[in-house]
Amino acid sequence: MLVTNSWIDIDKQQVLHNIGYDTDCKLSTRIASLIDEYVANAYHLIDPSYSCVIRNIKLVQGSRVVIEGSIAFGSEVIARLLEQCHKAAVFLVTIGNHLEETAYRLAEDGLILQAAVLDAIGSVAAERVADFVQGRIREIANDQGLVISQRFSPGYCDWDLGQQKMVFWAVNDASIGIRLTERCLMIPQKSISGIIGIGPSDGNVENYNPCKTCDKHDCQGRR
Repeated sequence: MLVTNSWIDIDKQQVLHNIGYDTDCKLSTRIASLIDEYVANAYHLIDPSYSCVIRNIKLVQGSRVVIEGSIAFGSEVIARLLEQCHKAAVFLVTIGNHLEETAYRLAEDGLILQAAVLDAIGSVAAERVADFVQGRIREIANDQGLVISQRFSPGYCDWDLGQQKMVFWAVNDASIGIRLTERCLMIPQKSISGIIGIGPSDGNVENYNPCKTCDKHDCQGRR
């Protein structure tokens, strides 16, 4: 499904963070103008879309989860995420390949800073599309008196990146133009896959966060 660009808010502070600037860092006029210009012009390079399915959870046992369609995931974190859930939403989102192709051409022309800024904008935009999809899933859950968990993607914590294949199998929809490499990386790169649990409000569905008990404090995905 397509997402309207007007629903995507590109946070300039997050863009700066992605290219290595601290929040309290004073920007030069050149960098500030560059960020403003590229954010304003990036929208015509963004072609956001998503695919999402909601499936019943059939089994959670140990570190194994089986959802409707005989789709199995192996991860202690995902098992704990879903053990109190009734359903799981599996999704793919992308902003298309135009932006990353433009960033690649900028880098080839020696415009490394401009390429880095555009790449950072693409990462923020992809996250905003994922936020939009998560919001839609929350609306569906709330209509049923249920709540949702945080979202998790293959490659996070102990969820092996190779299980991207199971995510794609669950969604069973190539209409948004994402494909997997042999190493299970997504093309276009500015794409996100993941799973969200759906369950009762009286459980721990909303609050489960493995980061609270994880000692890896330098993890980029820490929440």
